[in-house]
Amino acid sequence: MANAVQAIRGMNDILPAETPRWQFVEQAFRELMAGYGYRQIRLPLVEKTELFKRSIGEVTDIVEKEMYTFEDRNGDSLSLRPEGTAGCVRAAIQNSLLNQGAQKLWYAGPMFRHERPQKGRYRQFYQLGVEVFGLSGPDIDAELIVLTARLWQRLGLAQDVHLEINTLGTSESRRAYRAVLVEYFNAHLDQLDEDSRRRLHSNPLRILDSKNPEMQALIEAAPRLQDHLDDESNAHFARVRELLEAVGIPYRVNPRLVRGLDYYAKTVFEWVTDKLGAQGTVCAGGRFDGLVEQLGGKPTPAMGFALGMERLVALLDERPFDETPYCPHAYLLLAGEQAETAGLQLAEQLRDTLPALRLQVHCGGGSIKSQMKKADRSGAAYALILGDQELTEQRVTVKDLRGDRPQQQVAQNELAGFLAREFTLAQD
Repeated sequence: MANAVQAIRGMNDILPAETPRWQFVEQAFRELMAGYGYRQIRLPLVEKTELFKRSIGEVTDIVEKEMYTFEDRNGDSLSLRPEGTAGCVRAAIQNSLLNQGAQKLWYAGPMFRHERPQKGRYRQFYQLGVEVFGLSGPDIDAELIVLTARLWQRLGLAQDVHLEINTLGTSESRRAYRAVLVEYFNAHLDQLDEDSRRRLHSNPLRILDSKNPEMQALIEAAPRLQDHLDDESNAHFARVRELLEAVGIPYRVNPRLVRGLDYYAKTVFEWVTDKLGAQGTVCAGGRFDGLVEQLGGKPTPAMGFALGMERLVALLDERPFDETPYCPHAYLLLAGEQAETAGLQLAEQLRDTLPALRLQVHCGGGSIKSQMKKADRSGAAYALILGDQELTEQRVTVKDLRGDRPQQQVAQNELAGFLAREFTLAQD
């Protein structure tokens, strides 16, 4: 026997037993976006490598080490997208969306990074993301944070995450701070680890985010960005905080919360948890006012966030989860060929009348006893039995699989009404 082909390490199957949690998150997010007036944009998985080099930066770990990059038959360098923001900005510029007023967009799908797989961090991972273009005020910063807070409520995760916020100031104030920071770390070069030395001149703000315990005292004593902010940035951040407090969202100002890329500005935020070990960030966002211009568009204020599906699903795994909405309402058992024919007709009639009905029809034959076991395993609330006697009498036997109500007979022409009442399904 030939060896079975295995999945690529870090690119995982999401099996049927796991998908209800994924569907729950996706549905909640999709409904939330519609409720806030955001529209979906669907982006390519593959972009020109140049896009990520220009947006993320050539000297970052993502571009240097983690991207899946290849040359196509035309000799062009292409990459699987490692994140969604750059592609969304490219699409907004290319399709002239920025000329049509403010844009509130969301996207969903897989991203790819070639890094060491671990719990909550995979080589193919799934993100939900939001990008807003054309709005510069603190009100949109607050809206995105409020929106994510409402998502945690809908998912039942509000007690599992907490909010950290910071401001990075304008590019001018951050540039001045960067020079001070480089001078400070240069004076303590012997205390920097290898990663921090590499970042010192390319991405010094990222040193502040180091998790190396041996460097925490050095980082704590470093000059603070807040001491180098301009009045505009301070006022913007104060207003964001005021709006969050107005709607009762608790937060912690974390002065070490940074983004190392030059296009980030002003507000940044993260929702973090202590329930997933080292992978504590479940959602991260911030202003990236400089990116549109950096990628060839006109100067445009922008704000966005992305959240990791795997980490949200892992949080859901820690608590009871109701899979009832993802199970069939009813399972139709069929005894014999005549019942198979009549059952197929009946099932389609029911679906015509009740479009929201989740009805699983048994296929593959077998005894009623074996079919009943499969009906029970499906999670359906009712078994609908169609055999010779039921065909003769034009009725269906209905068995309650989740309760103790007695078995009953329902006329075939009344079955749609029965199911509609039991499951509150509208009839056409």
